[in-house]
Amino acid sequence: MDNYSTTNVSCSVVVPLYNEAEVVNELYERLVRTMSGTGLDYELVFVDDGSSDTTLQVLKKIAKEDSRAVIIELRRNFGQTPALAAGFDTAKGRIIISMDGDLQHAPEEIPNFIDQIDAGHDIVSGWRKHRVDNFIMRRLPSKVANWLISKVCGVKIHDFGTTFKAYSREIIEELNLYGEMHRFIPALLSRSGAKIVEIPIKNIVRPKGSSNYGISRIFKVAFDLITLRFLLGYITNPLHFFGKAALFSIVTSVLLAAYILYDKFVYNVPIFIEHGPLAGLACLLLLVGLIFIATGLIGEMISRVYFEATNKKIYSIRKIHRKENLTGD
Repeated sequence: MDNYSTTNVSCSVVVPLYNEAEVVNELYERLVRTMSGTGLDYELVFVDDGSSDTTLQVLKKIAKEDSRAVIIELRRNFGQTPALAAGFDTAKGRIIISMDGDLQHAPEEIPNFIDQIDAGHDIVSGWRKHRVDNFIMRRLPSKVANWLISKVCGVKIHDFGTTFKAYSREIIEELNLYGEMHRFIPALLSRSGAKIVEIPIKNIVRPKGSSNYGISRIFKVAFDLITLRFLLGYITNPLHFFGKAALFSIVTSVLLAAYILYDKFVYNVPIFIEHGPLAGLACLLLLVGLIFIATGLIGEMISRVYFEATNKKIYSIRKIHRKENLTGD
């Protein structure tokens, strides 16, 4: 354990954590047993995403005893995508595994992911084939979201939502994560011709604690899906996107004008008395909606130019804890 060198890492396991103090020790022990059984040199990259409980203290205690454990302490709660990005940027393995830290992902399944990467795939995505969570709140929205994402991005996998995935280092180095885009990583990397395979994983009821996800996540996914469609189809020619919106707006305006003029000249209906408020409201709502969508997409482009040009990260690390700098704590 003491002879471990981070310069010779075959596999990195990246685990974002937020208020998971109750399960961290069990997660760590199961990860060590599983990874030791693979015979690979490995590291465990735990990202504390601004936890308000004792998660960080438990992680630092682990890192004091095991030089294979790397603890990334974020300054505040940034969210899962920035936490994963921090872990990916820190990881040194040729294979990078990402998974949740609440024990709903079984560490014992990691060797299946490694086998698929070794077989030549760039991305191995977990598929919760038989889900056990609530149908109305989780399974039904997930089915709809996965179907929509698959149609939008053209990547034929069943489960975009799970974090349990494996990546080759070469493909993950091409990835830049923003917003809440972690669930769309296979779609984003499909543009580079990544070889993607899906394998079934167990869907386990959370053993302790409560989920950090809520119904509000549906709305975030919806907006991210609009962004994804734009990035995949129009990032190099945005005029095509706005051209379609402009065409729709013009056609709608022409149809409304034709209807109003028809009533005016055929039935002698006064435009401003009968149709003025309705026509004005319809035009105003259409215009406002287009302005909001266009502004959001332009903002996405500007943010990417900003991050790419300045090399600025979407997270802020307070400190990286390793065994060598925790000895005196």
